[in-house]
Amino acid sequence: MSRKGILAAIIMLVGLVSAPTASAELQHPRQQWLRDSQAGLFLHWGMRTSPGYTSCSAWESAVTNGGWTPQYWVNEAKKVHAQYLVFASFHSRLGYATAWPSKVPGSCSTKRDFLGELIKAAGAQGVKVLVYMTDDPQWHQEGLSSGSWLNSSAYSAYKGRTVNITTRDGFGEFSYDRIVEVMQRYPQAEYPAMAGFWIDNDNAYWERNGLYERIRRDRPDLTLSNNNEDTPIMDTISNEQKTGMSPSYDYPQAVYTAAPRLIEACYKLPSSGAWWYSGSNSQVDYRLNIGRYITNSGSSVKSNMAETAMVNGRFPSNQEAYNTFLNGYLDQIWESLDGTEGGGYMYGGLKPGFWNDGAHGVTTIKKNNPNLHYIHVLTRPSGSTLRVRDNGYKVSRVTNLRTGAAVSFSQSGGTVTLTGVSNWDQYDTVFKVETTGREGIHSGVVLSATASASGRAASAAGDGNYLTYWDSNKTTPVSLNFDLGSAKRIQYVGINQREDSVSYARSATEQSARIRNYRVFVSNDGTNWGSAVKTGTLPSHRGVQFIDIPATTARHVRVEIVNTHAASSDSTRYKRLRVDEAWIGSAYAGMPSGQMPW
Repeated sequence: MSRKGILAAIIMLVGLVSAPTASAELQHPRQQWLRDSQAGLFLHWGMRTSPGYTSCSAWESAVTNGGWTPQYWVNEAKKVHAQYLVFASFHSRLGYATAWPSKVPGSCSTKRDFLGELIKAAGAQGVKVLVYMTDDPQWHQEGLSSGSWLNSSAYSAYKGRTVNITTRDGFGEFSYDRIVEVMQRYPQAEYPAMAGFWIDNDNAYWERNGLYERIRRDRPDLTLSNNNEDTPIMDTISNEQKTGMSPSYDYPQAVYTAAPRLIEACYKLPSSGAWWYSGSNSQVDYRLNIGRYITNSGSSVKSNMAETAMVNGRFPSNQEAYNTFLNGYLDQIWESLDGTEGGGYMYGGLKPGFWNDGAHGVTTIKKNNPNLHYIHVLTRPSGSTLRVRDNGYKVSRVTNLRTGAAVSFSQSGGTVTLTGVSNWDQYDTVFKVETTGREGIHSGVVLSATASASGRAASAAGDGNYLTYWDSNKTTPVSLNFDLGSAKRIQYVGINQREDSVSYARSATEQSARIRNYRVFVSNDGTNWGSAVKTGTLPSHRGVQFIDIPATTARHVRVEIVNTHAASSDSTRYKRLRVDEAWIGSAYAGMPSGQMPW
């Protein structure tokens, strides 16, 4: 099954939080700490960390003599406002080392319990720890003139039969045992900060032999994250950094996973070089990485940032300097990130993305106050004015979050316009936007469509539930029809399309499943439609989109989708259309009372 097919299966199971463990548990209490997080710190640190060792004891001696301490990592994580650490020592290209005294022979194992010390230190500071596990034996000879980092003979003796752990099945069995060992070695009662496993891809042996089901049964408190493969039983899909987006920091344009699935983006802070310390003091691109952090937060995506720990655990000076800078930088705007979700998606909020005069950014919305919003301007406009679509929210006050100074604004035509802005931050100008709620949106609207996939009726696009969606069954042209119940004023159509496809088409086989050309008709009887009152093209952009029409009065509205963005070369997304929610606006927020339709 394709990864998109898997995702569809996940969404079908959305309500089954108590389902058998073989099924996806889209939302579960064990995930709450991660849903409340904004970022993690990814640490690749093993026997081959520069200068590199072929002896496990020599590596352990160098670590201890170098003054390694887990508290340093925890302190650096807190500087970048990370709520969790991913610890990767059992990594295919770091010598398959375990930084704990493993009783499962087959590769390097330390006598000192570095992992246990880290979990304890992190827990004392409210930071969680995920343990990285690889599925891949293919690098078992890398960096060696002869021999292997893996010892099949030792593992075979342990198992009492011959097992070649340099094969995928053999390695699957070997790594299965080490994963179980970690579960048993660090029980929840003693190590509550041990939060789960970060799995690098997948292994058929694990699936055939019920590894994930065993984790769910033995340690239901542990989360499971997967790198690049959307395995249904996992809590999280982690997307490894991709390039080619414009602007470059807007990584979520390349994310194909739909919320509320837990989504993570893992990327290197030193944007060049290896994921682990290779001996160099690489530069950190402040603008790129701050942009990634903010844009991910504005898309409800967790930032898993990789830093390159040296043998003694410390980060090269350029990374330390970045951490120190980010600490103070985020402190000033943390209100706009902590306890928020991405705006313009399934949680409501102002429209993100491409604004006026070259401006670009994201919006966030407070979980405990849906009328409180933040605009993050990562690329400033060419002038002193910023215009952002208001999504029906009546704005009452705008301030610069850093200074507290009031910002002049006006609101009309569905847009809030900030004026006279002269002090733009070099990385992220944050405006705090207070509103009195949404207005001018029709309720009680009945939706139907000319085509729908089984179990994905048009009514799902009007039920107020972003976990359900209308699927057009790969039919174009196709029409989505709105019945207002009686003749009412109509000003615009709002649409949240499903965020389960990229919006940046990086190849002929990875394109956007979003509305392209459309026509809008209105009718009083639902039979006679006349000529289109609006035709146009929607961009292949993430987040809420709007179709404004000349104000009119009618009972019925028809949005005809002529085609979608994906070409036939992308067989998965060609003609595919999925809509989470769609609505009819009766008037723009902030319209003078004399012009309101009630």
